[in-house]
Amino acid sequence: MLSRAERVQIVEERVHTALAEYARVPIAFMVEKVLDIHEAQGSAPVLSERKIPVPYVKDYDRVEHPTNWPARFDVSRWGLLAALVGEQRVGGAIIAFDTPGLAMLDGRTDLAVLWDIRVSSGARRKGIGSALFQAVEHWARSRNCREVRAETQNTNVTACRFYERQGCALEAVNRHAYLEMPEEIQLLWHKGL
Repeated sequence: MLSRAERVQIVEERVHTALAEYARVPIAFMVEKVLDIHEAQGSAPVLSERKIPVPYVKDYDRVEHPTNWPARFDVSRWGLLAALVGEQRVGGAIIAFDTPGLAMLDGRTDLAVLWDIRVSSGARRKGIGSALFQAVEHWARSRNCREVRAETQNTNVTACRFYERQGCALEAVNRHAYLEMPEEIQLLWHKGL
């Protein structure tokens, strides 16, 4: 946790004007283990961690940089939350909302998708991610959303455990979501509001 002197402040910024600054917080992480998903009919999937023989760095921004999102999506109703400690940006979250054509929203206006969440490596494990997630929930509730959804992969064990701690449930497992990365499994999380 942060000391009183290092208290995190969560502020909302405009997506179009703050996205480049938001993207300066790195999202890359080391993949040292993955989640194996064990599914049995009639019961919730069980996730078990397995170390991999050759760790590697995963960087979502190399796949698609945040500054490219406005070219792909109508981000006019999206939210951008910045996590600040003093004047320093240490993290942030992007919330997708009421966006035609965004599959995870199922065409509904009572859902929000936690599109992206990031905390700088030196500020991780200090409660900043949890503060951001709570702010995302508040942001979604203020827009009459009934649910928050998030997507991650079995290669991001830390994110999966984070979503579990935030009270999210694993909603769907898609073993064939990423044609360009067939070894990765898509995990969709949700939390009712």
